[in-house]
Amino acid sequence: MTTKPLRCPCGSADYAACCGIYHNGIPAPDAAAMMRSRYSAYVLRLEAYLLASWHDNTRPAALDLATDNTKWIGLEIRGHNAESADRATVEFVARYRIGGRAGRLHEVSRFVREDGKWFYLDGEFISATNN
Repeated sequence: MTTKPLRCPCGSADYAACCGIYHNGIPAPDAAAMMRSRYSAYVLRLEAYLLASWHDNTRPAALDLATDNTKWIGLEIRGHNAESADRATVEFVARYRIGGRAGRLHEVSRFVREDGKWFYLDGEFISATNN
């Protein structure tokens, strides 16, 4: 009996062939792949990966995901704009639940690439009326 591959939290392929490779040390090839891997890391509560993939100029000291009761339930990448070889933006909507209440996080995230690795720099929230 063959086992079915674990579906990746980002919604693409199976985890081992998708975000799992980035979580295990392979650099993401572009900002969109980095965004998907960061979303999956939030789902899986991989705080060390999230902090390591956050640019050191804007990275918080900790995220404390152990006490976060957010349940992430879906990701939609709405756009990926490579502004240059080392700068890009990714627009996304992430759906979640907290205490049974549904919500959406709509953001345009900025990424930079340094020494061949992509890092999340910061993001701008899009108002709910624009969703």
